Amino acid sequence: MISLISPSKAQAKIAENIRARRLFLALTQEGLAERSGVPLATLRKFEQKGSISLESFLKLLMVVGGMEETIDVLKPSKPIFKSIDDVLKDTNNIARKRGSIK
Repeated sequence: MISLISPSKAQAKIAENIRARRLFLALTQEGLAERSGVPLATLRKFEQKGSISLESFLKLLMVVGGMEETIDVLKPSKPIFKSIDDVLKDTNNIARKRGSIK
């Protein structure tokens, strides 16, 4: 699936959404940093530029909410079959479980 949003714009939107959740919870940057264990400087940089490690991002989600939703969104989609023919066709196209070696 092709996305029409660039990675930098996605980072900025994610940072905006986390900031909005923080403000909704009436947390200061200092308060969120303290509760999450993410250094204040890292949180400030994230809210300004969208740059953060995955571990720090997940720590923020633990406090502001959204971890379960984020995990669920990333689950691979399962095919929906309408008939036995669809099932049989799908078994012919078994997806690889490993990446290719380059």
